[in-house]
Amino acid sequence: MASTPSPGHKPRRKNKNATHVVHAKPEALIRTPSFPLAAFLWPARSSLSQWEVLPLILMIVGLFRWAAGLWGYSGFKKPPMFGDYEAQRHWMEITTHLPISQWYFHDLQWWGLDYPPLTAYHSWLLGKVGSMIDPSWFALFTSRGSDDLNLKVFMRGSVIVSEYLIYIPAAVIFVRRYSRLFGVAQWTASVALVAILMQPATILIDHVHFQYNTVMLGFVLASMSSMVAGRFMWASIFFVAALGFKQMALYYAPAVFAFLLGSCTFPRINIGRLMGIAAVTLASFAVLVLPIILGTLYDASRGIDSRPDLDGPRPPLPILAFLADYLDTEAFYYPVVEQMVQMVHRIFPFARGLFEDKVANFWCAANVVIKLKQYPTELLQRASLAATLASITPPCLFVFFQPRKEILPYAFSATAWGFFLFSYQVHEKSALLPLMPMTMLLAGQQGLGKEVRSWVGFANLVGVWTMFPLLQRVDLRIPYAVLTLLWAYLLGLPPVSTSAYFEERQNIWTQWMTAIVHAAFYAAMGVWHILDLLVAPPPDKPDLWVVANVGIGAAGFALCYLWCIWKLVEESGIFRQRPPGSKVKKT
Repeated sequence: MASTPSPGHKPRRKNKNATHVVHAKPEALIRTPSFPLAAFLWPARSSLSQWEVLPLILMIVGLFRWAAGLWGYSGFKKPPMFGDYEAQRHWMEITTHLPISQWYFHDLQWWGLDYPPLTAYHSWLLGKVGSMIDPSWFALFTSRGSDDLNLKVFMRGSVIVSEYLIYIPAAVIFVRRYSRLFGVAQWTASVALVAILMQPATILIDHVHFQYNTVMLGFVLASMSSMVAGRFMWASIFFVAALGFKQMALYYAPAVFAFLLGSCTFPRINIGRLMGIAAVTLASFAVLVLPIILGTLYDASRGIDSRPDLDGPRPPLPILAFLADYLDTEAFYYPVVEQMVQMVHRIFPFARGLFEDKVANFWCAANVVIKLKQYPTELLQRASLAATLASITPPCLFVFFQPRKEILPYAFSATAWGFFLFSYQVHEKSALLPLMPMTMLLAGQQGLGKEVRSWVGFANLVGVWTMFPLLQRVDLRIPYAVLTLLWAYLLGLPPVSTSAYFEERQNIWTQWMTAIVHAAFYAAMGVWHILDLLVAPPPDKPDLWVVANVGIGAAGFALCYLWCIWKLVEESGIFRQRPPGSKVKKT
């Protein structure tokens, strides 16, 4: 018998202005684990708190990072320049021993500093800590090319500590916030987090080959997480920090600008928010360069020259030389102008040409057919600019007119793919930038379902495969094979498994097309490895296998770009017919 409502009780009215909510598909991995990583974490489904599982996850992924670091590194016992490891060590050397005004001028032929100020400050901090342990590690001039084992332990540890202070917290928070947008279960989000933190390319480049890319990626991820939380000023601060650490963060800049501007424009113009974002951004850049400016003025007041190696009149500015016609070169402020111009010149080396090494992007692939270096540099720069703008405009327009949190990873990834494929001076390691937001899709709606998992897996496996020539040059074949095959096994991906294909309630023709295309690429990559191992290239074509790697990789990355664009169209709902009386949900 139903109870009657008490006289003082009033049933809650149904909100007439309620927005239409589209119910998500049933979440993947409900009854049985469909791939090994889910099976490994299956007992944790009964956990009531993420804090019971998170420490275990962080310990496991940290162990893999430390174990990977036991291998060699870029430039190990390879004179005369000793590779990226020596570059990072050398920056710690010069920042701890030289006046700040000389950082961007000192001995540019030996790994001259060519990253933004936050990298210099980071190097200074690590150099100070390391010098307290053993001053010989960073002794000026005499420490060059050092392969001290204790130094290697310190350098490896510095990468892990930097990552656990920046990237790991940003990844944990982003996965938590992004998964909650779609009502993804806590356990499923934990599985996605493990897959993200075990991404092979990131481990191989930072913890084996050696760099600090995860610091920059962590700041970008913190910016994305702040956007998801609606904290746009914090998003601006974190993104300026990413730009201040590595200029490659510019790959994301158009998407960040479009989303933040769209958030100030739609559904209604919010001038206060726009002015606040602009003010915070300018203040963040000012804080970023302030130590350089103050240090330069202080050095100038003490008579310390930024170019002590030169005698006679000062050379013209490397770029923007016309400024000298309008400025007093003897004025107190001129050393600051000179410092800022030199810093920009070092960070953006346009004089180096369209590309230096063989990388899986459009220009290097096209160079096989059309020798691009025969054309004027200025023409190639304009072509690169036009192609890059054409490729990044669609995702930026999507995220501007529909600044929805749910489509952020697609927009970030598509924009970064556009830069990677068509922009200037791309490096193999730059593939980490589009891979990061694309891998974050694992934490979203049906992220561990077969469609998203197969495409995210495809992008990551093609990405790490294109890095193999770089890793092979420094004898890192074994960690490449172990980490790549392990990740493929954990996520049920080829060549270990085909469980990431053919899902119920999906278009069968689309699934067959995806499976056939992916299978063709996986087969080509496998055959390439066999040929590279067993067949020597012809004497007149010594780079044959590397060029083949470039062509296949560029085609695979182009497919990833197109998939991200398609998913932006699909997820934005532009061509979706809304039910009568429904309203667009505002975020």
